[in-house]
Amino acid sequence: MKSVLITGCSCGIGLCVAQGLKQAGYRVFASARQEKDVEMLKAQGFEALHLDLSSSKSINMAIDAVFKKANTLYGLIHNGAYGQVGALEDISRQVLEAQFQTNVFGWHELTNLVLPKMKQYNKGRIIYLSSVLGFVAMPFRGAYNASKFAIEGLANTLRLELSKTQVQLSLIQPGPIESKFRANAYKAFSKHIEIENSDYRANYQKMIVRLQSKELADFTLGAEAVLKCCLHALSAKQAKIHYRVTFPTKLFAVLIRLLPTWLMDKALNKAGGGGER
Repeated sequence: MKSVLITGCSCGIGLCVAQGLKQAGYRVFASARQEKDVEMLKAQGFEALHLDLSSSKSINMAIDAVFKKANTLYGLIHNGAYGQVGALEDISRQVLEAQFQTNVFGWHELTNLVLPKMKQYNKGRIIYLSSVLGFVAMPFRGAYNASKFAIEGLANTLRLELSKTQVQLSLIQPGPIESKFRANAYKAFSKHIEIENSDYRANYQKMIVRLQSKELADFTLGAEAVLKCCLHALSAKQAKIHYRVTFPTKLFAVLIRLLPTWLMDKALNKAGGGGER
């Protein structure tokens, strides 16, 4: 039975992937940041553990716990993350650092703790849940954009460095997927952005409506679409480097190669809707 560690399994994509892989016969170590979610995962029959990606201590304790139960890991699925929205000039250094602590530095540290055993056995799959915003930028999403661009840079570099091994890396680039992403983004926005003193107050008022709305964005797919990609990336003899999941992701992957920068900027500004979408 191949062992897989998944981060961010409290809901949405992470929970769906954990359930799907368990059903497919993988030994799933499902992790979450909050203890109540760890207990929920245990109640569902998972080997669940606490893992806070913003804490080096938590990451090391989680990996120690996994390796006490499993000799090695075949798969590592990086999913745990959040989106900090807001205009970049309203994002402080501390807020940007917090975004990177969870979305980038935690993933990097976790990878480095898992890699030695994967290299020892000369096999393994590392899957990064990136985003359409990992290769195109949209306004009012700069902190999250930057974190996903960073992840893509790390993954692409590591793939080159591991080219003589049988450890394969994949980037899954979803667009709109059913999840609690917007609800969590609203929490981060409310905590860190000072609306009243911002030049973008009017934009933010519309953004709040969008973040609190339960209406799904156009072309939204269920989390099962990401699960399908994870299953292929884990089981295929040669996993894909990029899995582009939704129509917007596939569209922008084409447009960025065809359009001049000024025209691409117009398309991205329109798609971003000034924070309204």
